[in-house]
Amino acid sequence: MIVLPAIDIKGGQCVRLVQGDYATAHKVAEDPFETAAGFLKAGARWLHMVDLDGAKEKRPVNLSLFKEMIAQSGLKVEAGGGIRDMKTIEEYVNAGVARVILGSAAVKDPQLVRESVKEFQDKIAVGIDAKDQYAATEGWTDKSTMHYLELAKRMEDAGVSTIIYTDISRDGTLKGLNGEELDAINRAVSCRIIASGGVRSIEDIRLCRQLELYGCICGKALYTGQLDLAGTLREAGEASC
Repeated sequence: MIVLPAIDIKGGQCVRLVQGDYATAHKVAEDPFETAAGFLKAGARWLHMVDLDGAKEKRPVNLSLFKEMIAQSGLKVEAGGGIRDMKTIEEYVNAGVARVILGSAAVKDPQLVRESVKEFQDKIAVGIDAKDQYAATEGWTDKSTMHYLELAKRMEDAGVSTIIYTDISRDGTLKGLNGEELDAINRAVSCRIIASGGVRSIEDIRLCRQLELYGCICGKALYTGQLDLAGTLREAGEASC
């Protein structure tokens, strides 16, 4: 199982939100590049990045910073936030991104998902962010009428190979992952599932392994020191992936 330490960018700074509420944004590190270097030193191979400004503005806002991170960090970067067209996807792919994450587009523009998967195959991932089991869009500010399992099945039909599932009610809260919903989505589709939202301890990593998930994103617990990244990577068995 892979572990993806997270860097969320708002106003050029590393921040974390609580339950997707932009009003709760607080800086958790001084410099995103130094933070990524620390992740690499601890043994990480992957980095999960979200352009929070882009998610809200429906367009890339911090693209230049993301491109620099992709080029310099030495990590495999998956990136999302405000990616709504093929031009932006191509920019990220040409910059060397490992995976482009489509979020709102999965609900609002399924044709873009199909086209991008056809063109870029497993470099496309879909982020399903759910509130009370229904997908949320527009930087989590809008709640759709699409149940998360139905959306997952549609993404599978579109050829998506990787889904990042987040229970918004747990994100940034350190309450632990929603194992029940993660198990349900992992059983519902053949896509690789990455868990996100609420990771608080090594027990969440063990849960992901028990559920046979592909990966787990760790954010706030790393910044608060509740999780040690090197130990988390060992628990995940990432060295054998």
